[in-house]
Amino acid sequence: QVQLVESGGGLVQPGGSLRLSCVAPGSTFNFDDMGWYRQAPGKHREPVAVITKSGGRSYAGSVEGRFTVSTDNAKNQMYLQMNDVKPEDTAVYYCVVSRSGEVYWGRGTQVTVSS
Repeated sequence: QVQLVESGGGLVQPGGSLRLSCVAPGSTFNFDDMGWYRQAPGKHREPVAVITKSGGRSYAGSVEGRFTVSTDNAKNQMYLQMNDVKPEDTAVYYCVVSRSGEVYWGRGTQVTVSS
Protein backbone atom coordinates (compact mmCIF):
# COMPACT_ATOMS: atom_id res chain seq x y z
CA GLN A 1 0.00 0.00 0.00
CA VAL A 2 1.27 3.46 -0.91
CA GLN A 3 0.10 6.57 0.89
CA LEU A 4 0.21 9.86 -0.97
CA VAL A 5 -0.17 13.27 0.62
CA GLU A 6 -0.69 16.46 -1.38
CA SER A 7 -0.09 19.98 -0.15
CA GLY A 8 0.22 23.51 -1.47
CA GLY A 9 -3.33 24.16 -2.56
CA GLY A 10 -5.20 27.32 -1.70
CA LEU A 11 -6.71 30.49 -3.06
CA VAL A 12 -4.80 32.29 -5.80
CA GLN A 13 -5.69 35.20 -8.06
CA PRO A 14 -5.92 34.79 -11.83
CA GLY A 15 -2.49 35.13 -13.36
CA GLY A 16 -0.79 34.03 -10.17
CA SER A 17 1.30 30.97 -9.36
CA LEU A 18 1.06 28.03 -7.04
CA ARG A 19 3.19 24.95 -6.42
CA LEU A 20 1.63 21.69 -5.37
CA SER A 21 3.68 18.98 -3.68
CA CYS A 22 3.10 15.27 -3.29
CA VAL A 23 4.97 13.05 -0.85
CA ALA A 24 4.80 9.31 -0.27
CA PRO A 25 5.61 8.75 3.41
CA GLY A 26 7.33 5.46 3.99
CA SER A 27 7.85 4.74 0.29
CA THR A 28 10.75 5.31 -2.01
CA PHE A 29 9.88 7.35 -5.06
CA ASN A 30 10.53 4.60 -7.59
CA PHE A 31 7.14 4.38 -9.21
CA ASP A 32 6.23 3.55 -12.76
CA ASP A 33 4.05 6.42 -13.98
CA MET A 34 3.33 9.46 -11.81
CA GLY A 35 1.22 12.50 -12.29
CA TRP A 36 -1.51 14.91 -11.34
CA TYR A 37 -5.22 14.75 -12.02
CA ARG A 38 -7.90 17.25 -11.16
CA GLN A 39 -11.64 17.30 -10.69
CA ALA A 40 -13.69 20.44 -10.95
CA PRO A 41 -17.20 20.68 -9.49
CA GLY A 42 -19.68 18.82 -11.65
CA LYS A 43 -16.97 17.44 -13.95
CA HIS A 44 -15.13 14.17 -14.36
CA ARG A 45 -11.63 13.71 -13.03
CA GLU A 46 -9.11 14.49 -15.76
CA PRO A 47 -5.36 14.11 -16.21
CA VAL A 48 -3.31 17.28 -15.92
CA ALA A 49 0.30 16.16 -16.16
CA VAL A 50 2.03 12.79 -16.30
CA ILE A 51 5.62 11.61 -15.95
CA THR A 52 6.37 8.15 -17.32
CA LYS A 53 9.01 5.84 -15.89
CA SER A 54 11.25 6.71 -18.82
CA GLY A 55 11.02 10.38 -17.90
CA GLY A 56 8.64 11.50 -20.61
CA ARG A 57 6.20 14.23 -19.72
CA SER A 58 2.80 15.01 -21.13
CA TYR A 59 0.28 17.70 -20.31
CA ALA A 60 -3.36 18.42 -20.88
CA GLY A 61 -3.75 20.90 -23.69
CA SER A 62 -5.43 23.38 -21.35
CA VAL A 63 -2.33 23.63 -19.13
CA GLU A 64 0.44 23.16 -21.69
CA GLY A 65 3.00 25.93 -21.32
CA ARG A 66 1.64 27.03 -17.94
CA PHE A 67 2.08 23.98 -15.69
CA THR A 68 5.24 21.97 -15.10
CA VAL A 69 5.48 18.59 -13.40
CA SER A 70 8.75 17.53 -11.78
CA THR A 71 10.16 15.16 -9.20
CA ASP A 72 12.86 15.25 -6.57
CA ASN A 73 13.70 11.62 -5.92
CA ALA A 74 16.13 12.56 -3.17
CA LYS A 75 13.25 14.14 -1.27
CA ASN A 76 10.66 11.58 -2.45
CA GLN A 77 8.48 14.37 -3.75
CA MET A 78 6.64 15.31 -6.91
CA TYR A 79 5.61 18.84 -7.76
CA LEU A 80 3.20 20.66 -10.00
CA GLN A 81 4.25 24.22 -10.69
CA MET A 82 1.21 26.17 -11.81
CA ASN A 83 1.80 29.52 -13.47
CA ASP A 84 -0.61 32.01 -15.03
CA VAL A 85 -3.52 30.23 -13.41
CA LYS A 86 -7.04 30.78 -14.65
CA PRO A 87 -10.46 30.46 -12.99
CA GLU A 88 -11.03 27.28 -14.98
CA ASP A 89 -8.07 25.72 -13.16
CA THR A 90 -10.19 25.66 -10.00
CA ALA A 91 -10.44 22.04 -8.92
CA VAL A 92 -9.31 19.45 -6.44
CA TYR A 93 -5.88 18.27 -7.55
CA TYR A 94 -4.85 14.67 -6.94
CA CYS A 95 -1.44 13.07 -6.93
CA VAL A 96 -1.43 9.64 -8.55
CA VAL A 97 1.25 6.99 -8.99
CA SER A 98 1.39 3.47 -10.32
CA ARG A 99 3.59 0.53 -9.43
CA SER A 100 3.38 -3.02 -10.73
CA GLY A 101 -0.07 -2.48 -12.12
CA GLU A 102 -1.49 -0.93 -8.99
CA VAL A 103 -2.67 2.70 -8.99
CA TYR A 104 -2.59 4.84 -5.89
CA TRP A 105 -4.31 8.18 -5.30
CA GLY A 106 -3.86 10.91 -2.77
CA ARG A 107 -6.81 12.56 -1.07
CA GLY A 108 -6.44 15.77 -3.03
CA THR A 109 -5.77 19.42 -2.39
CA GLN A 110 -8.16 22.22 -3.32
CA VAL A 111 -7.02 24.94 -5.70
CA THR A 112 -9.30 27.93 -6.13
CA VAL A 113 -8.53 30.63 -8.68
CA SER A 114 -10.52 33.74 -8.00
CA SER A 115 -10.11 37.47 -7.63
